[in-house]
Amino acid sequence: MTWLSGELVSLLTFLLPGFVAAGIFYSLTSHPKPNAFDRLVQALIFTVLGQAITSVTVLLLNHRATKTYNTLGDDLQLAVLVLVAILLGLIAAFVSNKDLLHTLLRSLRITNETSYPSEWYSAFSRNSGSYVVLHLAGQRRLYGWPLEWPSSPDNGHFRIAEAEWLVDTKDTPAEHSQSKDVQQRIPVKGVSAILIPAAAVEMIEFMEMHTSELDPE
Repeated sequence: MTWLSGELVSLLTFLLPGFVAAGIFYSLTSHPKPNAFDRLVQALIFTVLGQAITSVTVLLLNHRATKTYNTLGDDLQLAVLVLVAILLGLIAAFVSNKDLLHTLLRSLRITNETSYPSEWYSAFSRNSGSYVVLHLAGQRRLYGWPLEWPSSPDNGHFRIAEAEWLVDTKDTPAEHSQSKDVQQRIPVKGVSAILIPAAAVEMIEFMEMHTSELDPE
């Protein structure tokens, strides 16, 4: 039992940098956390990368520094690995959130996929500078600037600033017998932002212009 406990501790110590890197990655991205087996596999991958980066770093040091590193205790070597794991997790999260790796792969025609966890998240990332129109139940439409949005369409809330309700009305000019649709904007006054549950949103439009540019001539 003592031998088994020692082997288990050694295994967990070996995988610790990988768990640290994976934990940082999932806390800084919107990717859903995998099951226990996949977490173990990812921790192993991050651990191997961390070990490789640490070994390459040591090889690049001069002979004296390398000799000093080899004389470090196990605890200090583990601390170095954890530091490398933290940096690895931060870099992986940055690359994923900016879609850097898949942008390169798409340019090489290797894949059409993105680094984002879903098309929903990809749409908001690619249109991060756009106003939105949220189509709600009952043909209601809310226009505004998305300060925050959920990572999935099933739960969470939108936080919309500069909110305005869009209402379609009929306008019949005196010189014409035919009426035309006019989009009336009703600002939500007295609030800095409004929360809309994602489950209540049926469709989303990403706009290329501000509301002042939507007025009909």
